[in-house]
Amino acid sequence: MTSPRFAICIPMANEETSFSSFIAELSRVIDAYPGVSVYLVTDKASTDATPELCLRLQQQDSRYHAIWAPENKNVVDAYLRGFREAMREKPDFIIEMDGGGSHAPQDIPAFVEAMAAGYECAFGSRYIEGGSMEHSPFRRRFLSRFGSFLARALLSCPMQDATSGFEAFRYEVMERLLAYPLRSQAHFYQTELRYLLRHSKWIEVPIHYTSPSPRVSRKALLNACQCLFHYTLSHLSGKGKKL
Repeated sequence: MTSPRFAICIPMANEETSFSSFIAELSRVIDAYPGVSVYLVTDKASTDATPELCLRLQQQDSRYHAIWAPENKNVVDAYLRGFREAMREKPDFIIEMDGGGSHAPQDIPAFVEAMAAGYECAFGSRYIEGGSMEHSPFRRRFLSRFGSFLARALLSCPMQDATSGFEAFRYEVMERLLAYPLRSQAHFYQTELRYLLRHSKWIEVPIHYTSPSPRVSRKALLNACQCLFHYTLSHLSGKGKKL
């Protein structure tokens, strides 16, 4: 069986302390996949040595690509920059994950299996059998659960977990995603993608999530409310968007 060609896109910001352990775990997992490339995106949000560590890793391991994007205004820009860089290699699919310790590289094979089974999208879920959300502050757990509830209730978005940032998209889906004018600038981005892709051939796969930070800014919450209001009105009027 031919090994899939895929990319992993990871925004990195102030990860100096956990960088070595995270990369070691990730490298052990991708050793099983000869056709994988990893894009590490850093920008001015990093105030430590993370950009330098990414560049050094690129020089040591050809599977890793360090992307410096000082023009980024938010984390959504970082995701999209990584996607655009990865798409140049025309991979079979792209996996999105975080590099701050919240997403476990050991969960990557579940996404690879889902793509091999013919799904267009695979969404990481903490709330299906086999998934978990450990060591996360109550506020983060509440926001995640409540956000997923609102997505199901207001947007008819059927996923159990509508706020996870661990996901995979087939090349053709990513082409459509990059051509769409996304409204979100922060955390609602994950929900926005699920809403737009709700009619695609998707599956949820269990992930093991550990949140290292309880912080969600007021600006991010305001943007989430604005986006949710926009898509709810659009959905209720029968003009709901889709990719």
